[in-house]
Amino acid sequence: MMNKRIVILGAGESGAGAAVLAKAKGFDVFVSDASVIKSKYKEMLDVRGISWEEGAHTESEILSADEIIKSPGIPDTAPVMIKVIKKNIPVISEIEFAGRYTTSRMICITGSNGKTTTTMLTYHILKEAGLDVGLAGNVGNSLALQVAETPHDLYVIELSSFQLDNMYDFRAHIAVLLNITPDHLDRYDHKMQNYIDSKFRILRNQTKEDAFIFWNDDPIIAVEINKRSPAAICYPFAETFKEGVIGYAKDKKIVIDTINGLFIMEQDLLALTGTHNLYNSLASGIAAKVVDIQNESIRASLSDFAGVEHRLEKVLRIKGVDYINDSKATNVNSCWYALKSINTGIVLILGGTDKGNDYAEIEELVKQKARALIFLGVDNDKLHKFFDGKVSFIEDAHSMEEAVAKAYRLAEKGDTVLLSPCCASFDLFANYEDRGTQFKKCVYNL
Repeated sequence: MMNKRIVILGAGESGAGAAVLAKAKGFDVFVSDASVIKSKYKEMLDVRGISWEEGAHTESEILSADEIIKSPGIPDTAPVMIKVIKKNIPVISEIEFAGRYTTSRMICITGSNGKTTTTMLTYHILKEAGLDVGLAGNVGNSLALQVAETPHDLYVIELSSFQLDNMYDFRAHIAVLLNITPDHLDRYDHKMQNYIDSKFRILRNQTKEDAFIFWNDDPIIAVEINKRSPAAICYPFAETFKEGVIGYAKDKKIVIDTINGLFIMEQDLLALTGTHNLYNSLASGIAAKVVDIQNESIRASLSDFAGVEHRLEKVLRIKGVDYINDSKATNVNSCWYALKSINTGIVLILGGTDKGNDYAEIEELVKQKARALIFLGVDNDKLHKFFDGKVSFIEDAHSMEEAVAKAYRLAEKGDTVLLSPCCASFDLFANYEDRGTQFKKCVYNL
């Protein structure tokens, strides 16, 4: 019998990692990327004798696959995917593939906002407690690569809706769902329910042995849980105590009450500040208690965590003005959290590739707090239509340098210049990291 043929579409972190695992398991592997493959991934493939192509998809090579592992960034509407779907070739994600070859425990974290911070914080707590833990998904190294070459007892995995879409048999032993607000609707036929269903795939295959941690006050989650009745033990958390909630804040302390005991910590000792970070700290703390980490260890990690780059990252204070990089805010709800957490006048830099955004969510906060808006994008028409006349100063910028120079001019002493774009970055930047890095560089050059 011939070897099963696996074709991998996209040769970034997840694709290259999946290729390494597929090769290690003896499959006939071919990697195809419509863009240029980064040299470090080419080297990874070459060293292991894996064949690849870049700059195009050769249909005959791809459509001969028994199974396809697709990068989360490739939509089903891509020309190559339309042909794959028509031919009924099974399509899975790298996470699904990796899950077949490991019995390690999986802590999986999703949500429209806060998932990177919560993933990094959970990983930090477990690592500092001395556990053998890997970091994977949207952060860290490819799960498939780790399963193939540097396996761990436990993995903390950040999952986007795109990764969840092509997961079928994968099981999250601990599933964390932080919140659900409109995002990526351009990938979900502009139907919110499609996006919601995608997020809830994190509960697939959970059993009564597993845990489901979620934000109790999210109106969408509340409706969906009633519809779905999860199999796992539920661990809801909220800002304040109410019946059934096991994680909350009370009398300036956070309280977590699980079958593994009670955890209490002064809120002002938490490294992360702001309401949204209270949720992130509660979710991570609950996951740590479910894994049965000692209270002293959880307390130490929650108080010394350094935060995530490009997420409400303080850059500099210049002439009494704070500059904050929140480039990771690629949707409106992320920007809402950022605006909510700042108590000064704000010069807000926003704009980019719109994903079907509704700016009504931030309208009131913008009117209350924004001294000026700077639209940083190739096409700012939608932003102008919504915000013109609502804020005294509105300017356009077509480069980060121009945006930061205008912000410097418009900000007054005591203000905050906030880059919190609400949008994807692909119109002017390689990705949100590139956008945030350019922002920091321009601020340092002021």
